[in-house]
Amino acid sequence: MNIKEVSERLKIPKETLRYWENNGLIPKVPRNSSGYRDYTENEIKWALFIKAMRSAGMSVESLIEFVDLYNAHRGSQEAQKSLVKEQYEILLAKRNELDKTLNYLSYKLDHFEDHVMPFLEEEEYYELRKEQMLDDNNQDE
Repeated sequence: MNIKEVSERLKIPKETLRYWENNGLIPKVPRNSSGYRDYTENEIKWALFIKAMRSAGMSVESLIEFVDLYNAHRGSQEAQKSLVKEQYEILLAKRNELDKTLNYLSYKLDHFEDHVMPFLEEEEYYELRKEQMLDDNNQDE
């Protein structure tokens, strides 16, 4: 599959795919007889993984570390898992903060006409919802 097709399939700019390849985030893409990139499912899977981890906020440096660990093979699975778990926890914390903010804004919209609520009462509601969200998430685990 050529770079244009991969770009469209994964909704990743061609320049980004080239950057990832040049920086070792995805394996070197084989070339066809004309010298054009000819992606296999292996490079496409890597691109999808890198896209997901970048969407999760993982830095390019951490991804390079992950790929280096993967390429080292022996004894690196726990370290790889640790990097993914760390990013998962960061993303979960961000989601919790977003949920808290969404709940607060939802409340504000539901009570938009009643904007006379004292600040301290609003602050209590905001913090109370945060605690409830954390309790809910801890019960899910």
